[in-house]
Amino acid sequence: MAESRILDIRAILERLPHRYPFLLVDRILEFEDDKRIVGIKNVTFNEQFFQGHFPIKPVMPGVLIIEAMAQVGAILLIGAIPDRHNKLVYFTGIDGARFRKPVEPGDRLRIECTVLKLKSRFCKMKGEATVEGQLVAEAEFMSSLVEV
Repeated sequence: MAESRILDIRAILERLPHRYPFLLVDRILEFEDDKRIVGIKNVTFNEQFFQGHFPIKPVMPGVLIIEAMAQVGAILLIGAIPDRHNKLVYFTGIDGARFRKPVEPGDRLRIECTVLKLKSRFCKMKGEATVEGQLVAEAEFMSSLVEV
C-alpha cells in the first residue's frame, strides 16, 4: 500500500548534497519505499539559467529537467539508508530521453519516478515530468550508490 509522505525543503536538504543554485527539488509529495516517488520543482523567472536560456523566450533546459528527475530519484534511493550521510547517489546513465513541451517560468514541474530495477548499489528508474497534467519530458535513468 502506498504511504503518502510529504517532505519539505528541510527534509530534502537532509537527504541531498545539492544546494542553490543546483538543487532542483522543492517538495516531495509522496513516495513508496523502493517503488516510486513524486516531487515538485517550482520554476520561477529568477532561476539563473533563464538569464541565458533564452532571454527573449525563457525555457528550462532539458538537461536540467532530467537532473531534477535524477534528484527526485536520489531522494527515494537514499531515504531508507541508515548511514546516508556517508553515501552519494551518482547519476550513471540515461536512455530514451524525450522532451515533449517547453517548461517556462511559472510552471509547476511534477516529477514522478518509478523503480524499474533495484540492486544493492544500482538502480534503474523511469521518470516522467508533467506540467498541469501534460507530459513535458520522460527518460529512463540509472544511478549508483557510492561511499563518500
